[in-house]
Amino acid sequence: MKAATFVHPTALIEEGVHLGAGSTVWDHVHIRKNAFIGDECILGEKTYIAYDVRIGNRVKINAQVYICAGVSIEDGVMISARTVFTNDRFPRAATSDLQHLLPSEPDEHLGLTRVKAGATIGAGCTIGNDLSIGRFAMVGMGSVITHSVDDFHLVYGNPARSRGAVCRCGVPLIRWSGDEAPTSRKVACNRCGLQYHIAGMAVTEIERVESGEPARR
Repeated sequence: MKAATFVHPTALIEEGVHLGAGSTVWDHVHIRKNAFIGDECILGEKTYIAYDVRIGNRVKINAQVYICAGVSIEDGVMISARTVFTNDRFPRAATSDLQHLLPSEPDEHLGLTRVKAGATIGAGCTIGNDLSIGRFAMVGMGSVITHSVDDFHLVYGNPARSRGAVCRCGVPLIRWSGDEAPTSRKVACNRCGLQYHIAGMAVTEIERVESGEPARR
């Protein structure tokens, strides 16, 4: 039996929205037409989700998050409070002669953004467009993302840059020294024991050949 959804009476959900089983929509959330929300998601108060946005399963979106058109969010992502996504590379309110208001619909300058499975975005971040945030990456609070983030990387700052690598469980694995060599090494998480290969700044999981599951100590 599928879990029931919960929608707060003050939430505004437009036509064509798919809301997955077990998902919760809190007060004053606005979800525009044809957005897709997966199963067991939490949408925090005063969050805005634009039309045609795609959100996977078990995604946590905290209060006052702005998710614009052109954004897709995969399974297990966490987006903390007051994060803002952007999608226009050359934003203007009016035509060059200032005589006509420009439409708000996406055009050829729309920059697509993809947040991959398991990633975390800290509170108060601004996310640029035409980029991706990698699997299980972690974006520190208050960061401004102007370039794509690699899988398992820890980034923060304005503009954000990579500072190290993190485990699936969120614990830091290593901090970059600034002169990483391309040689390969194996690193294990101090908390959960998952193991990774790190070559330069490229991070990949070590998996059991027989099961395909991540190795543990």
